[in-house]
Formats: sequence, structure tokens, C-alpha cells
Amino acid sequence: MEQGQSLKIGITCYPSLGGSGVVATELGKILAEKGHQVHFITHSIPFRLGTTFQKNIFYHEVEVSDYYVFRYPPYDLSLATKMAQVAKMQNLDILHVHYAVPHAVCAFLAKQMVGEKLKVVTTLHGTDITVLAQDESLKDLIRLAINESDAVTAVSNDLIKETRDVLDISRDIDLTYNFVDKRVYYPRDTSTLREDFANPDEKILMHISNFRPVKRVSDVVDIFAKVNKMVPSKLLFVGEGPELPKIQCKINELGLGDKVHFLGKQDEIAQVISLADVLLLPSEKESFGLVALEAMACGVPTVGSEAGGIPELVIHGETGFLAPIGAVDQMADYTIRLLSDPALSEKFINASLKRARENFCDELITKQYEEIYYRVLGREVPSFDHLDKLCR
Repeated sequence: MEQGQSLKIGITCYPSLGGSGVVATELGKILAEKGHQVHFITHSIPFRLGTTFQKNIFYHEVEVSDYYVFRYPPYDLSLATKMAQVAKMQNLDILHVHYAVPHAVCAFLAKQMVGEKLKVVTTLHGTDITVLAQDESLKDLIRLAINESDAVTAVSNDLIKETRDVLDISRDIDLTYNFVDKRVYYPRDTSTLREDFANPDEKILMHISNFRPVKRVSDVVDIFAKVNKMVPSKLLFVGEGPELPKIQCKINELGLGDKVHFLGKQDEIAQVISLADVLLLPSEKESFGLVALEAMACGVPTVGSEAGGIPELVIHGETGFLAPIGAVDQMADYTIRLLSDPALSEKFINASLKRARENFCDELITKQYEEIYYRVLGREVPSFDHLDKLCR
């Protein structure tokens, strides 16, 4: 990329585990590879960023004041101040913030300090709308953050619709789906690892989440219990969260303890997902369902709910099966059908790989973000003629 076309971009996200932090970090890494200068402004290093030196990537830690008159540490004010400091010092073009609260609000304050030259792009990921915007005391603040952003994106059409309905937002919102890096997410050889969890004649079902009630992890256990009666199988849980102790008790009560493995949090998700024959995602709410895309890119079909943006990602009857929220029997039947029919399974695997490559290619989605950046800056968009080759 020519020097005049490269941008200086500040990125703020939640740096701990979570889909929004994963996407924001991976986006920053790819933008840096393309020649842009990327500055992460967060309270800790994003877990997907790592600690090794990476060209064009910089990290700025947000330190919270412990001044004794503050009853609670004022993180939001510290973040806004840090954003403004970095923007001035590094002459940033863009602040790209992930989540409206508090990040877009802080970016709005930073822009007031820096001036109109600094542009703010806000990406909505889900709970900032599906949970926080339901709180009447926060609605006006979230609406302000969205309306004052120079551009707003959302990760699904379903989330765009909910944003408009809940907050009475009429401004343009760009659809920018989540993505995965095709160099990382692809079917891995797990033949040696697989024997640690299942016998050769057994199938592997998997669920990956933060084990919150909205994930309906109890439904995962019910689905598995029904599937296991018909198909020899094992269930792998990946992740941790508040529902985990309750789930462990339920598994023991059902006498399934020897058929379930708890893997905890894992960094090498592509390797782990490649172990599975089916991913179970019966969530009550999913603005996108990043884990289903990660599975799709690794050639693993999803059986899940019709919640939120999942139907925009998983094509029913082609790359997976979807059923109404709570329809455990139907999801179990779909899973049994998929596991019992090798030809159907192979068809779904191939369709999943094709859809992940063509519709959620990292280069394609990054290009969409770049076009938004250049648009708000009033600059000419560079040519991206090479994309067709890279996304296939």
C-alpha cells in the first residue's frame, strides 16, 4: 500500500475473551499487515494480540486514576483521555471502537477534545443493544454515541433491525459481518488428538461459549443425552462461565459423566473445533454467532437455534440445521440425522467450507471496513481488484 493511502487507526475493544475482542484484534492485525498503522487503546493487551513484536501494531495501556475522592475508579474518563492523547500524539485518522458503551461514548468525548479531524467508527456487536439498550437509564447515552459516530456498523441485519427498533435510530448503519482469518481457521488433522476423547466408532459433539444463561447450555446437555441413546458419542465443552457448576451437576445426575469432557478455555480454537463432528449452538440470543463461523471454516456443521443473526450465517439444510429456541427434540433429531448419514455430513462439510471462504473471507470484510474508513475521511478508496483470488 502506498504511503499516502495508509491510515493511522486507533482500536478500542474489550481485551478479554469474547467475540467482539477477537474480531477487533484480528481486524487490527490484518490492517497492520496491509500497511496501516494500528494503535490498540485498552486497559490490557487483547488476548489474541500476543506479546511479540508485530510491525505497525502499537499498544497503549489505559491507566485509571486512584485519586481518593473517586468512590469508583473512573475508567470511562481515563479511556476518553487516553484516546485523545494517542490521537494527538500519533495523529490518528480514525478511532474504531467496538461496543457503544462505554467505548463509543469515550470516543465521542475524545473527539470533542481533539477536533473534527478525528473520525469515529463504531461497531455494534450485540449486548450493547440487546441488553444495555433495554435499560431506560442508558438508552439516551447509547443513542447519543451511535448518532454522533461518523459511521456505525453492525455484525448482522438482525442487530441492525433491533438497534433501529429499540433506540429509534434512523441513521445509516453498515452491515459488516464477522470474519475469521483463513490462514488460522481451516480443517486440522486431529487423528492423534481425537483418540484422547473418543473411541474410533464414536462421534464428537462440541459446545463453545462463556456459559451464561443466554447460551442455554442445559439444552446442550439435553440434546446430547438424546443423541447418545442413538449414536455412540462424546460431548466436549470448551470455555468457562457462571452456568458451568450447574451443568456439571446435571451431567452427573443424568449419568453422563464418563461421556463428557470439560476442556476449559482454549486459545488454539481451530485445532479444538476440528475435533468435532457437530457444533451445538442452541442460544437464546446471538447477534452473529462467531463460534459457528469458526466451526464452519474448519468444516464443522452447526446444529442450533434460529436466534438473532445465526440464520444469516448458518444456512438451514446446507451448512447446518436450525430449529426454534428451546426445540431440544428437533435439534437432537437433526444431529442424529447428520451423524448417521456420512454422505449428508460430507455435503454439509463441503458447503460450510465454501461458504466460510466466499462469504466471510477476512480480506473481504477487512476491505469493507477500509472502504468505510476512507468514506468518512473523504478520501478516494484504493483498488481491491485482487480480492476475488484471495477469497476463494
